[in-house]
Amino acid sequence: MKQRELILRMDNKELRRQLTLSQIIFILISLVLSFALFESFIAQWLHLFQWKIKEILFYGVLPGLVIVSIDLILTYLLPAKYYDDGGINEKIFAEQPIWFILVFSLLVAVSEELLFRGVLQTSFGFWFASLLFAFVHFRYLKKPVLLISVLFVSFYLGYLFYLTENLVVTIVAHFIVDCLLGFFIRFKREVWTR
Repeated sequence: MKQRELILRMDNKELRRQLTLSQIIFILISLVLSFALFESFIAQWLHLFQWKIKEILFYGVLPGLVIVSIDLILTYLLPAKYYDDGGINEKIFAEQPIWFILVFSLLVAVSEELLFRGVLQTSFGFWFASLLFAFVHFRYLKKPVLLISVLFVSFYLGYLFYLTENLVVTIVAHFIVDCLLGFFIRFKREVWTR
């Protein structure tokens, strides 16, 4: 059975459980790989988390808002079929409570940035981590606009990490993108169903 069919068959409670489990697996993979790849596990992770407010605002918040703005503009300019992922994003966000969108977006941002930027980009480089990030979002591979979008976001987040060497920056940017687009999907549906 395809991923799309599995997700669309799940009720909201089961979907939340499966989505959370998938992100916990990413965190566990990050920890295992970092033990294997980092010379000093704790020192390496501490170095990657820097709470520099100006850097977080300029390289995290601002780029996150720019990415969301571009995506929203494109959703209005391009036909809906270019953004159709088979109803998966709609299922993930449209019927979920606000608290779940916030928590899940943060969990995704943390787990994916730990793995792709914190471990893979640090160990294997910008190109490898960015391409693998895009490939993990394989459901977009047959959707050119969505694929270009995820490639752009992947390389942009990788570039932000390259510039700052700060996971807080990429986590904040990633969170803003996922959370605001999740809210867009959820509230767009509410507005249209009134």
